[in-house]
Amino acid sequence: MPPHCDSLDGPVVTAARQALEADDVDLVLPFVPEDGEAEVRAVFDRVQPVLRLGDAAREVAEQLFFETVVRVHRAGEGAPYTGLTPAGQDVGPVIPLAERAIETGSPDAVAGYLTGLLQDELEQRLEKVNALAALKDQSVSEAREYVEAMLGFELYSHHLLEALQAAAHGDAGNGHSHG
Repeated sequence: MPPHCDSLDGPVVTAARQALEADDVDLVLPFVPEDGEAEVRAVFDRVQPVLRLGDAAREVAEQLFFETVVRVHRAGEGAPYTGLTPAGQDVGPVIPLAERAIETGSPDAVAGYLTGLLQDELEQRLEKVNALAALKDQSVSEAREYVEAMLGFELYSHHLLEALQAAAHGDAGNGHSHG
């Protein structure tokens, strides 16, 4: 996933902001692993009185809370915390489509985009294999290029299958198997 979870307009900071506004830490806890809950609760409790001390203090308190929540979230993913990124970062074409799918309940836009991209990639890669196949009998060097492209196409297809069967974020071991 792009570093969307690290951004100031990503789902983790959005939940952290809602928790501060509602004075309800439970709104952000689903974004952190259970073993990080105590740290998030402790920082939440520490920043509460500071939030009321004026704009500058509020900004520092919010920053501390956001950084803590994102760091604990990233640790739960086994990923390093590298800081918060500004809002409005390009997250690529799929994340906005996925977010819209979650809002609408329909995967059609995501499926359409990914299907088109997959079709284009497979066609281009297979065209290369076919072009090299026509030359493979001319020399060992040409045959090697063909074999590299042919095996590359097969491996690419296999990696796609693995990606399609991969577990969802935080859902290890629950991928589908279509053996």
